[in-house]
Amino acid sequence: MSGTGRNAFPRSLRIGRSSEFRRLKEEGKREVSGCLVMNWAPAEHLRLGVVTSRKVGAAVGRSRARRWIREAFRVHQHEFRIPVDLVLVARPSIARCDFVTVERDFLNLITRARLRQPTGTPPS
Repeated sequence: MSGTGRNAFPRSLRIGRSSEFRRLKEEGKREVSGCLVMNWAPAEHLRLGVVTSRKVGAAVGRSRARRWIREAFRVHQHEFRIPVDLVLVARPSIARCDFVTVERDFLNLITRARLRQPTGTPPS
C-alpha cells in the first residue's frame, strides 16, 4: 500500500508525542461510546492517535484493536467537517468486539461530537 489514495493514512498524520496526547486529554473535548473513548480538539490538519493499554489484553489483542481503530478512521476520514487532533482510547471491552462494532462506535463518537458531515453532504 503506497499511501497516496484518498483514504490513505500516512504516519505523518498520526499523533505521536506524549505531550500531544496529554494536551488532548487535559484540554480537549471527550466523548465515550461502547469500546472507545475519544479526546479531540480543532487543529490545522486531521491527525489520529491511538491508545491501547495492557488492560485491553495481550500484545496480539492490542495490535488488533489498534489496526481496527486506524482502519475505521482511515475509511471515514473524508467525513470529518473540520480538521481535528483526535485520540481514540480502546477500552478493555474492545477485546470482545469485532471490526463492525468498533466502526459503529467510532461513527457514533464523531456524529455525537458533531465532527461528521451530515449524511449526503459532500466533503468540502
